[in-house]
Amino acid sequence: MARPPDRKEGNVSTPIKRIRWATQRVSPQTGRSKRHSIRERFHKGASLNEKKRASGGEPIDDRAQAIDGLENDSASETGSTESAQGNPRRIFFNLELPDDAKDEEGHPTANFGRNKIRTAKYTPLSFVFKNLWFQFHTIANIYFLFLIILTIFPIFGASNPGLSAVPLIVILFATAVKDAIEDWRRTVLDNELNNSPVHRLVDWNNVNTSEDDISLWRRIKKSTSRGIRWLLKKWLDREQRKTGKGKGYADQTLDEPRRSTDTRQTIRTTSFSSRNSFHSAYNELDGDAIQMTPVLAPVPGKEHNLQDSSLAVSQRPVTAFSYEEERVAADALAGNGIAPNSKLDSANVPTRMYGSLIDPTRQAAERARFKKDYWKSVQVGDFVRIYNEDQIPADVVILSTSDPDGACYVETKNLDGETNLKVRQALHSGRKVRHARDCERAAFVIESEPPHANLYQYSGVVRWNQRGLGGSNDPGQDMSEPISINNLLLRGCSLRNTEWVLAVVVFTGRETKIMLNSGITPSKRSRISRELNWNVIYNFIILFFMCVISGIVQGVTWAQGNNSLDYFEFGSIGHRPSLDGFITFWTALILFQNLVPISLYISLEIIKTAQAFFIYSDTFMYYDKLDYPCTPKSWNISDDLGQIEYIFSDKTGTLTQNVMEFKKCTINGVPYGEAYTEAQAGMQRRQGINVEEEGAKAHQQIARDKIKMLDAIRSMHSNPYLYDDQLTFVAPDFMSDLAGEAGKEQRAANERFMLALALCHTVITERTPGDLPKIEFKAQSPDEAALVATARDCGFTVLGRSSDGIILNIMGEEQEYQVLNTLEFNSSRKRMSAIIRMPDGNIVLFCKGADSVIYSRLRHGQQTQLRKITAEHLEMFAREGLRTLCIAQRVLGEEEYQKWNKDHDLAAAAVQDREEKLEKVSDVIERDLTLLGGTAIEDRLQDGVPDTIALLGDAGIKLWVLTGDKVETAINIGFSCNLLDNDMDLIVFKVDDEKHETAEAELDKHLATFNLTGSDEELAAARRNHEPPDPTHAIVIDGDSLKLVLEHDLRQKFLLLCKQCKSVLCCRVSPSQKAAVVQMVKTGLDVMTLSVGDGANDVAMIQEANVGVGIAGEEGRQAVMSSDYAIGQFRFLQRLVLVHGRWSYRRLSETIANFFYKNIVWTFALFWYQLYNNFDGSYLFDYTYILLYNLAFTSLPIIFMGILDQDVSDKVSLAVPQLYRRGIERKEWTQLKFWVYMVDGIYQSLICFFMAYLLFRPATFVTSSGLNVNDRERMGVYVACATVVVVNVYVLLNTYRWDWLMLLLVAISILLIWFWTGVYTSFTSSGWFYKAAPQVYGQLTFWALSLLTVSICLLPRFTAKTIQKVYLPRDVDIIRERIRQGRFKYLDGSDAYVSPSKVSSTASSDLLKPTEPALKHVRNMPDDERPIYPPSVTATATTYNPRSQNGSDGTEYTGHRSSLEQPTRLSLDRPRPSFDRMRASIDRIRPSYEASSNFTSAALLTKMESSHSQRQFPHTEGTSSSLR
Repeated sequence: MARPPDRKEGNVSTPIKRIRWATQRVSPQTGRSKRHSIRERFHKGASLNEKKRASGGEPIDDRAQAIDGLENDSASETGSTESAQGNPRRIFFNLELPDDAKDEEGHPTANFGRNKIRTAKYTPLSFVFKNLWFQFHTIANIYFLFLIILTIFPIFGASNPGLSAVPLIVILFATAVKDAIEDWRRTVLDNELNNSPVHRLVDWNNVNTSEDDISLWRRIKKSTSRGIRWLLKKWLDREQRKTGKGKGYADQTLDEPRRSTDTRQTIRTTSFSSRNSFHSAYNELDGDAIQMTPVLAPVPGKEHNLQDSSLAVSQRPVTAFSYEEERVAADALAGNGIAPNSKLDSANVPTRMYGSLIDPTRQAAERARFKKDYWKSVQVGDFVRIYNEDQIPADVVILSTSDPDGACYVETKNLDGETNLKVRQALHSGRKVRHARDCERAAFVIESEPPHANLYQYSGVVRWNQRGLGGSNDPGQDMSEPISINNLLLRGCSLRNTEWVLAVVVFTGRETKIMLNSGITPSKRSRISRELNWNVIYNFIILFFMCVISGIVQGVTWAQGNNSLDYFEFGSIGHRPSLDGFITFWTALILFQNLVPISLYISLEIIKTAQAFFIYSDTFMYYDKLDYPCTPKSWNISDDLGQIEYIFSDKTGTLTQNVMEFKKCTINGVPYGEAYTEAQAGMQRRQGINVEEEGAKAHQQIARDKIKMLDAIRSMHSNPYLYDDQLTFVAPDFMSDLAGEAGKEQRAANERFMLALALCHTVITERTPGDLPKIEFKAQSPDEAALVATARDCGFTVLGRSSDGIILNIMGEEQEYQVLNTLEFNSSRKRMSAIIRMPDGNIVLFCKGADSVIYSRLRHGQQTQLRKITAEHLEMFAREGLRTLCIAQRVLGEEEYQKWNKDHDLAAAAVQDREEKLEKVSDVIERDLTLLGGTAIEDRLQDGVPDTIALLGDAGIKLWVLTGDKVETAINIGFSCNLLDNDMDLIVFKVDDEKHETAEAELDKHLATFNLTGSDEELAAARRNHEPPDPTHAIVIDGDSLKLVLEHDLRQKFLLLCKQCKSVLCCRVSPSQKAAVVQMVKTGLDVMTLSVGDGANDVAMIQEANVGVGIAGEEGRQAVMSSDYAIGQFRFLQRLVLVHGRWSYRRLSETIANFFYKNIVWTFALFWYQLYNNFDGSYLFDYTYILLYNLAFTSLPIIFMGILDQDVSDKVSLAVPQLYRRGIERKEWTQLKFWVYMVDGIYQSLICFFMAYLLFRPATFVTSSGLNVNDRERMGVYVACATVVVVNVYVLLNTYRWDWLMLLLVAISILLIWFWTGVYTSFTSSGWFYKAAPQVYGQLTFWALSLLTVSICLLPRFTAKTIQKVYLPRDVDIIRERIRQGRFKYLDGSDAYVSPSKVSSTASSDLLKPTEPALKHVRNMPDDERPIYPPSVTATATTYNPRSQNGSDGTEYTGHRSSLEQPTRLSLDRPRPSFDRMRASIDRIRPSYEASSNFTSAALLTKMESSHSQRQFPHTEGTSSSLR
């Protein structure tokens, strides 16, 4: 709101800050066709002879000193210079820059970033060098580059340095190609975005930027680009003239739509202008220039007010902001802020002056025009016009829109994933700026906060000098208007259902909020990858000692003298023993290089990429409702999914659907509504009631009551917006009371309650006209939409917004209410309020929020009985698993409101700390409330949640629920989804006095139950124990108590207590507390954690966990954008973890172990040969063998083992979730396994070498041709071929799934070395290796030795596997045997999801024992002794159940009752089946417990004083007398 200083306030207020929402969504069109139709409608004619306007700068106004004087209180908030990131900024429009904003040369000192975005890493010139730089950040690549450099020097004995570089070149090339493809895609997207069209004001001087700031390099590039384009255009034109071809005018018009810049005169004459509308002719050189915009043009030389620049009523877009059709009187009153239906005397209505940014005394050059330009050309301080369906090019402040009320729709899907439309408002002072000429005459400055990443907060202020109020000599009046996030359009959003928006740019490029939020997800590495570094280090150590041994032996040998080498060598290379040893060290490093597997890293990347693709392609995790597959976002942590021990889950939207249905309410102490919830069924199951029978009866009763409800609604009012299938609030007694059967008092209370629901909200309405009109509500919170929908069903329908307020249809009568202020909801306030001027002139504040917040703000000392009754009702609703809110009101006096409104204006105008100031001001007015009642909304569980949780529990995974809901709601949801059951003793951890000592004593007491003290030794034992705890205890803790136990000295005790509990429920927790709990478990117990959530409040814990899973739900996509894996429903978690996670972990574990094994076999075979040549570094194998061993001969089988190996199918994995426990215990990849494979490799290397050695040892090996084959390289063929066969068969032996593809790959790899030897040795370029293949392959000993070597090498492994599987079988071995026996044939006809009931039906072993049913049939118990919470099953003195009402030691169980035929106490004087069912449950709680326990909501709320309303105030006039 514009705020002129020292202006007198009248008796009646006018609207200032509010959010207006839409009622009808226009069917979308493409942006191009939409703009085409708009321009065609408004600009059908123009002069054919109008010439293109000359370009030139805008004359600068000399009134900068006036603007400088506006800074008063904000002077301290802005520095003398602005930087791009750190300091607040000032943006000047048609004003000369002050001296402190210019440098010595007169250029602006603020250097704002370009709007061009480049997310690509490389350019064509920098790709090679930059990519190599990034790749050589990997230590393995540096190591092998160093080896290649060594091979260049002949002194180290490498025979072919070029060939030795092949493996590294292949790896670098493959990685570079992958990086290039990814970066090319980013470049294409960058160019597409940067070259997107936008209409920008040109031929106008933007004083905030300077052309001289462009760097020389950019100028060269731009000049070069222009030159190339000019030459290309000239060449194409010449070619067309040569060929004589080219499209005619008719063809060209068919290729592109007709432009709106026609040259015909406008047919229609506007009702506000004295002339017809013309605009410039389309010019070939400036075809995209728009001098006239799709708004009415003012008469040159004449002033035009708001009405002059407004659309005719018939031409206004159909939106909620302009709901009243052809109500011209409403437009006339709009400037005064009076509702059209108001009963106020117009003589007493003060006129609020919002002011205008347009300076009527300013002479404009009238050269500026809007021209189609690129996004990358947009600069801070530019005017831009954005059309329907267009994306926003930068962060812009809205000056005006096509709607007279200054509102527009935006879709923020690209920012936060939310698809519902949001409304943004134009500045009041900018709504007259609708034309290019208006932009020239507007003179103002925007003071803005610096760029930051918060998408939901912005503070700024626009300041200007208002001229033209007192004549030509008027010095003007300094005015200002605050700018909030509701006046800002963010880059990446899309304009919807709004013809156009005119705005000014405040942030560009990297400084926009969407770019500041990019890349916030922290990078994660899998556990195996971290441990793999140690194994590589171990190999480096082994390699080092091998090289040291080689160097020492070689040096000592030369030092001894009188050895055979003295007679065969012509001196040593180093000429002295020490230098000989040094050279031999580096020679051995080259020789044994394969010990450190360079191909391991690239192979793991290939494997993990394939695993991510399989996860994405899994149709069983595809959510068709949202068209959303499981989407891996972090491809390198798939193996972590197979080791998850703890899952932390949000409740709302994660376990539940986040689709809210209004079920019940309490008004003036009377409960209404019939429902039978899943949580209520869980509660009755605990009490021994037959829930199937009771549920059937309840649903029948609800069906009958719904028919009565619909009849009652239609008997009172023929509601055209009521749809039978959408009615969720079933309460025929409510309609009876609304009709007056219970008296005028209750009728007035019910009307006031529904009126509060219909007025206190920020909902967008979408109206579908027709014979049966339909109104749908879009809200940022599903709860809010449910409340407004219920008000609609009961006859209080929100039709939309007028220019001044909100329009309701109340029982067929249309009424308008003026919205003065909207105090919006946030997580710290936990409430929202709307200040409404009623038709009778009274001002009423309606407030809704959390029960504890509202109760603390009620008027002190009043409504005592009503508070108690309402609190009891809210607790019953919560026990049914319903989400509750309280509704309250306060009647404000005119003087009180006006005084508060001034403070609110000052807070709203603040640039810094605006949110905090507004919150303080809102806190002042939201006190001394009068309680109206409460609401109860059901959020149903998602499909498959109970079965999924049971399945995960059987797998040994512990699930903790971290939610912001009330304790009672969380407990009942826990019973509904199998987190809690009848066998558990519920530990309710509550610290009433919030003292550290009390929390510690409470922890010690509960730890004593498990004979624990919280010592370090117990923590060490807990870290080693991965067994799931006994299902005897569960713990529930609220946020206040959690804050205490998360302190450093109590955290360990709390962690050990939770370790003993089967389930943990943390209620009323903040996002930071969620992350703290995850961090405590992850680091305290050294376990793998997974967090799953769907909202922005879950992002912290998602990023803290080892694996973060986001659910694409109703709360937007913030969690999805920050997650590692994104799924559509919670039930998909079972396949993601139990199937893909287990497979990935087992595959990678086996792959890595086999990788190290195969390199050990090969390298040590070379090492053993060095024993017989004094470690001189001679090659036993031809050098091509060394290079191709990892690259070709052994790569395929081991890679496909990591991609396709499968011990059991996905169906069996779900049918037997206990198989997952091996991953929790981390038994698939251990250091013991690593060393076992290393030792096995050393043994096999001994066999491979010494079998050939013993063959050639007699030295009598002569072929039939008379030639010996006992030279070094031919002997190497014997060893190398046998080694390759052994390694590939060994990999096959360790593979569970032997299908045709795996067998084919093994066969190809074995045959490849024989094939390569035959081909390579047939060329003379092979040197001494020439003709080695026919000579060796022609020997029978070669084939006999190969067969014998393979058998001896694999015999120990085969024997060990046989013994293990026969005598020491693992779980998977038993299951695989049962699969072969046909025990799992029943799964063939089922989907890949198996319910827990089928899990236990197939087994007789301990692994597959059926789970005992939770419901037990035992003796009956009197009602007054029946516990409402489940007793403990541990009959010990230390496990006394404090929740039990009979002093039970935990061995008594409740009996089985068929139904609740006779409730203990009926409600009032009429049957309320749902209420009576819950009342019967509540009545079983002994009064002594109710009086002593502070845990229940009713007890807390009853005892709660109005902490925010301590003073006693007289009864305000106008308060409803119907409220007790």
